[in-house]
Order: sequence, then structure tokens, then C-alpha cells
Amino acid sequence: MQSPLFLAAALTLAVAAQPLLGQNAPAAAGQTIPQAQTGGRPRRPQPKPVNLKVLPKNIAREDLIKIMRGYAGSLGVECSFCHARNPQTHKLDFPSDAKDDKTIARTMIQMTQTINEQYMTQVHDPDAMPEDKHVTCGTCHRGNSMPEHFVPLAEPRRRPSDDEAPQ
Repeated sequence: MQSPLFLAAALTLAVAAQPLLGQNAPAAAGQTIPQAQTGGRPRRPQPKPVNLKVLPKNIAREDLIKIMRGYAGSLGVECSFCHARNPQTHKLDFPSDAKDDKTIARTMIQMTQTINEQYMTQVHDPDAMPEDKHVTCGTCHRGNSMPEHFVPLAEPRRRPSDDEAPQ
């Protein structure tokens, strides 16, 4: 028998995933998705991602969305943290560079790519797992939009040993 908490979580996940069903099969250019797949209304094909400056320009839309959701989760933010709203449509304008946070995000993406490609590949620790040799946004941010400042513990004072004590 499943716990009520498990059932509630499963139901929540099922409801949240409902809008995503049927989105894995994009329509060919110029075609609409059949009404049976969209709940009765035809859906236009989604545009290809544009204004990509750090990520591959030929990235599949689904892969881009997966990466962006990973970034959002690592920083504990929503899409509007980096993406500006179009004042006319009130929808997010993903290609826009109007928000400084998007520029900062690009810099941070380049930083993690450089660390992984140039430095983490040099780690030859036999005890390290592959994920131990890879940094992500979450490595520093840990679910916060700004990484928390690390304050090391104060070194404990040690008493001089008999050999070190002044005579």
C-alpha cells in the first residue's frame, strides 16, 4: 500500500506533466499539430531557438528547454530571472538581451564550460566519480540565485607541545 504522501506527489506530478504530453513530436515546417494531440485546438509549430551565443546554435528546442530548466533549478529561479517580458504581449521574450542577468548567465555558462574542458579533465583522482570531475551551476549556487559566501571555520587554537613551549 502506498503512503498518502507518495500518492499526493504522484498525482501532483501527473497533473503538472499534463501540458507537456504530446510535445515530443514537433510538426514539420508549416504544418500544425493535429487537434487530437492538443485538446481540440490546432497548435503552431514552435520556432527554432534564436540568439544563442554560448549554447550550440543547432541545439534541439527540447534539449534547450531541458538545459534551461536545469539552470533554473540550480539557481532556484524562474525563467523571468534572466528573460525579459515583452511589454506588448506580456509573454517572455526569450531572444531578448534586455536583462543583465542573461548576460551574467552567459558568462557563468562559459566559465563552467572552461573549467570542465580545461581543468576538470586534468583531475586524475582514481577515487573520483565522473560527476566529481564536472562542475555545474549547482556546484556553487546550490539552489540560490546568488551563491552563499563561504566562511571557513576558525582554526582551533592548539596548545604548544612540550617540545615547542618556551623554556
